[in-house]
Amino acid sequence: MKQLTRLSYILFSFLGLLVLTFSSCNKEMGMSLGNPDENLSVTLVDSLSISTSTVQLEYLPTANTGVLLVGKTNQPVIGETIASTYFRLALTSFTNDIPENAEFESVDLVLTPHASKYYYGDTLQPQTFHVHEVTETIETKTIPTIPGIVNTPVYVTGATIFSDQEFGYDAIALGTLAFNPRVNSGDTIRIPLDYAFGEDLFEKIQSGDPAVLSNDNFQRYLKGLVVVPDVDNTAILGLNDTVYVNLNYTYPGSDGFTKTGKKTITTGSSAYQYNNIEYDRSGTAFEALDRDNRELKSSSTNGDIFLQAGAGVVAKLEFTSLRQFLNEPNMAINKIELEIETTGYNYGVFPNPNALMLFIANKYTGVPISFVRSPLSTSIQTATMVPGDAFGKKTKYTFNLIDYIKTINDAAYAETCLYLAASSPSLFGTTDMAVIAKDEFNQPKIKLNILYTKFK
Repeated sequence: MKQLTRLSYILFSFLGLLVLTFSSCNKEMGMSLGNPDENLSVTLVDSLSISTSTVQLEYLPTANTGVLLVGKTNQPVIGETIASTYFRLALTSFTNDIPENAEFESVDLVLTPHASKYYYGDTLQPQTFHVHEVTETIETKTIPTIPGIVNTPVYVTGATIFSDQEFGYDAIALGTLAFNPRVNSGDTIRIPLDYAFGEDLFEKIQSGDPAVLSNDNFQRYLKGLVVVPDVDNTAILGLNDTVYVNLNYTYPGSDGFTKTGKKTITTGSSAYQYNNIEYDRSGTAFEALDRDNRELKSSSTNGDIFLQAGAGVVAKLEFTSLRQFLNEPNMAINKIELEIETTGYNYGVFPNPNALMLFIANKYTGVPISFVRSPLSTSIQTATMVPGDAFGKKTKYTFNLIDYIKTINDAAYAETCLYLAASSPSLFGTTDMAVIAKDEFNQPKIKLNILYTKFK
């Protein structure tokens, strides 16, 4: 019997190299050694179905990410994505260090590229930024609680600002700049602002006006700025979240020559800097996906589903018969993997995300309540992109679900599903997206690969 068991184990190890794909074909196949007395076999089943949707999350925080996102993209499958960035300004000192006889010359907003040199879209085309004065107080928001219901996502820990929030701003721009982005060069973007705006601020500082004697006063006087893209932009750029407003002036030096100087105002608290992400899906299969209609079944979108960071779009996955399958008697799961194939590559103007993650969400409220962890760990599991190629090989992401299935019978997870999303922190600070590839049956190429042992 020991010899038989050892032989069965060798056969099982060899079969571990095989990958079993589940769909809705209701096909079953068993393998054994042919001995009527054996009590161990490897069984392959092809009988699990996957229900898929595209979901628009209700709350996705984009404050305090360390990156300003500004720009616009237009993609055939999902339409337009527009990123604007809002921020408060703050004085670094409240003493008047401007020379008494100085004269105001100009004011400009200085933006620098983020260390990641992030961009998404076509940067070979000229881009245009518009700077406007915010007319509403930029404030954080607390998600209202609902008794008896968990309605706060696992990634929201307090008051913050969400990607779909908007604050009013003056329709007339303080400044506009058209430029050719050179992302890898680290060039500074310097946007000249309205002379009268800068002169008024300069004079307040010179005269010691109460509006500039504290940042609370200052932020009541100047509620903030917003940088918005032009309608013809073709890329979204990532910028450093420390910005500078320079009040440039001249003054006569002690040597009789004219000197130049500047008074610099910088970014206020990062809690009040956030990226507003808008979208226009008109003319696409996802036109109906919005704040009022937050889920579209793949059957209504020609089999397409997608996910997008920043905009808060995730792919919903439900394995409708997985719990029943796992509760089959006399069975031990040895390996279970979730494999996702996407269109696109790791290069080009719209590359796939470097990594994806899985949230565990309440399938009725749509709220992510937890996340799939790495095996034998408490950390969030991420699936790193395995690039595709131009010869037909699809980009692939693979998750190990061996620990996740241990919770499948927990009461807390009885009414849950999985949300496939860009991994953190990209989820909150980029607009990366991915379209799930389709198979020959026009279904998303999502496979649940299971290897298990069947005991007789």
